[in-house]
Amino acid sequence: MAAENTVENTAGKQKMTRMEKSWILYDVGNSAFTLLASAVLPIYFNYLAGEGGVGETDATAYWGYAASIVTLIVAVLGPTLGTLADFRGFKRPLFLFAAAIGIAGCAALGVPLPWIAFLVVFVLVKAAYSTSLVFYDSMLCDVTTRDRLDKISAQGYAWGYIGSCIPFIISIVLIVFTPLDYTVSMPLAFAVNALWWFVCTLPLLKNYSQKYYVERRPHAVRENFKRLFSVFSKKTRLPNRKGIVLFLVAFFFYIDGVYTIIDMATSFGTALGFDTANLLIALLVTQVVAFPAAIAFGKIASRVRDDVLILVCIAAYAGIALFAVFMTQVWQFWILAVAVGIFQGGIQALSRSYFAKIIPGEQSGCLFGILDIFGKGAAFMGTLLVGVVTQATGSVNLGVVPIVCLFCAGLGMFLVSMRVNRRHAAAAEPPAGSERSAAPVPAPSAEWQKGNTPSADGNA
Repeated sequence: MAAENTVENTAGKQKMTRMEKSWILYDVGNSAFTLLASAVLPIYFNYLAGEGGVGETDATAYWGYAASIVTLIVAVLGPTLGTLADFRGFKRPLFLFAAAIGIAGCAALGVPLPWIAFLVVFVLVKAAYSTSLVFYDSMLCDVTTRDRLDKISAQGYAWGYIGSCIPFIISIVLIVFTPLDYTVSMPLAFAVNALWWFVCTLPLLKNYSQKYYVERRPHAVRENFKRLFSVFSKKTRLPNRKGIVLFLVAFFFYIDGVYTIIDMATSFGTALGFDTANLLIALLVTQVVAFPAAIAFGKIASRVRDDVLILVCIAAYAGIALFAVFMTQVWQFWILAVAVGIFQGGIQALSRSYFAKIIPGEQSGCLFGILDIFGKGAAFMGTLLVGVVTQATGSVNLGVVPIVCLFCAGLGMFLVSMRVNRRHAAAAEPPAGSERSAAPVPAPSAEWQKGNTPSADGNA
């Protein structure tokens, strides 16, 4: 344990390399679209839908259906294109293609469109954005060393939260504090965010070098899918198979709730009749709070077990969702925004690091691909349920009840998986091992070792 702490402390003091900074900067750029999609786009869509004669309840439901379609598309594209990105020389052009569609589409959303066409463009743009993140997340292995993975990943989350506030503030000024009509202010806001995303993407495209790859071979995609679908079979003899499967099920439920809140928050507030300015500023506060909170959770994780912190985050999110069921006042939305900011970065970052500890290192690439399916691909369920319940009951508040159920299911499943994983860790670790670690830190997977070894500074 002392040796591991020494490595962690040394990694913490080391200055970030150019490639690490470039990787983090893309999080700053794409997070601007994340905030735009969760805060501004639902408001503009509700405006367009209202102009087209669509009621607020139906508009909220349609927005939920669109978000569900996006996640279904990514569930198919993510693992398929992610497999191709593992081949030598494929990752950068695939990333560029997805990011370019997302950036161009973000600017195109400002073109005057009827509400149905706007929804179609949104689905295409959000799908491209989400697919670019599949490649972006996998780049982390190339841009830094193993002892700095947690630090650089957490920094990406943190700076993404705070950096996205800059174009968001500009958007708020254009939309709320200028006399410009929505037909002028909204396109300008979309253009600002697209430009921000584009500028923040350039350094990564310039400095990125794919160091870990699989050499191209005949029928590679088919072979990778065979491995993907057989990973949990008894023939593979996957260590801790039960604990991994239980965690994936738990993750499916609770991260679905997290993404549903992100996708539906502003649309929910708008349907309740909240003022646009209050909604946007409250969500800006969420980003500001999330910056130190994400860093704080990373530091706390060095003293408290990961699984305990994840339990705290899931329980807190269940309480947040339950609070939203009874929310009717603007000040209550502010409380919700701050609470989400405190726990959002923590639950995402800790889930990723915890999963890395319970899987065997030699199968990390394949299993993280499955985690991506359970995360991004499964998020359709929450938004779909919100849309169905909202339309069936005619109440936006009751539409939040399914989110509460998702967190409760995730909490129960995680408690079960936690016990299994602790037993496996106790059996696998030596008696004098760490009291805190959920499992030994795995070695690099076999696929990681196919390629050049990173240089000392992490640059090509």
